Amino acid sequence: MHGLFKPDKPRGLILSAYDAGSHRYWREGIESRLTEFDWTVLTLPARYFNWRIRGNPISFIEQFRAELSREYDFVIATSMVDLATLRGLIPSLANTPSLLYFHENQFEYPQSDKQNKSIEPQMVNLYSALAAEQLVFNSEFNRTSFFKGCDELMAKLPDYTFNDLSQRLYKKSSVIPVPISDALFSLPLSHHEKNTPLKLIWNHRWEYDKGPDRLLRFLKELESRSIDFEINIVGEKFRKVPCEFEQIKSHFSEQINYFGYIDNIDDYWALLSQCDVVLSTAIHEFQGVSVMEAVAAGCLPLVPNRLSYSELINEHYRYDSDLKCPEKEAISAVDLLLTMCAKTPGKETLREGFKCYSWSSLISLYQVAINNLP
Repeated sequence: MHGLFKPDKPRGLILSAYDAGSHRYWREGIESRLTEFDWTVLTLPARYFNWRIRGNPISFIEQFRAELSREYDFVIATSMVDLATLRGLIPSLANTPSLLYFHENQFEYPQSDKQNKSIEPQMVNLYSALAAEQLVFNSEFNRTSFFKGCDELMAKLPDYTFNDLSQRLYKKSSVIPVPISDALFSLPLSHHEKNTPLKLIWNHRWEYDKGPDRLLRFLKELESRSIDFEINIVGEKFRKVPCEFEQIKSHFSEQINYFGYIDNIDDYWALLSQCDVVLSTAIHEFQGVSVMEAVAAGCLPLVPNRLSYSELINEHYRYDSDLKCPEKEAISAVDLLLTMCAKTPGKETLREGFKCYSWSSLISLYQVAINNLP
């Protein structure tokens, strides 16, 4: 009898436990483009990280008990979601096929006194991965570092662990990047004119893991060589802003064109298309959507030779990585910048090569992943 009332569209539940930045952007893109599914979307705000990653089952149940108790054909959850606990607490979800999407993983973070030393976030990732039927990562770097972290954790624990954990999980994993907007590829290309300042943009979260100290050293290296430049520093701010940003604002006020977050997406894209080079100084990056968007808009990338950049960005645009010596890294970055400008490479070719990361190119892969759920 129940089958007589089955809806025309398969019913999908999206769970996003830290719904900001690329998480929200990806979630909204999936929802708006895969219209063949009837979506229910449940999200939690991006604040109180430690509580959110460990306590999100309580928060989801308190806020959305009725929605969680409905019947769905499949679930898509971000890796911040404690999927194993939710499936254990909500009977209707226990046997619903689930896809877990990894924007990041809690094993691969830069060593810092700001780093969360607790094993809890890692265990949330691990249990959720075991509970899900499919695992999708936004980059091969993300997938590899997650499996490596899982095996290293198993080796540290005293007894009764999985000897083949990464092999078990790898069998149900794949890589599909967070796509970038097709509209970026239609923006007009700008070209640097001789005897004018080089237009640079740094477009990342204003947090320590994006290397603001390295950005400061890079700018000082440009200054020491008397290079004429203009810098745009944009990105999302949080409650605690690293002190380097105030130093940059004070010391390079004459070179700063834009400083702060740009709310309007059209204004942001317009700024991207007007710049010559997009810079990354990140010590923590699982994909690099902001750099990819800038390249699609017409910027040349200048990124460190590490993290996900090694698989996404041609080696000609990667400067030597030196995590132990930011000063040497700044010298390497400026050296490569000058080489790039001297060769005047074609932006059109680079942009064309990035079309494989657009929504129109990647959305079918998400359709396949969902349709392959048991």
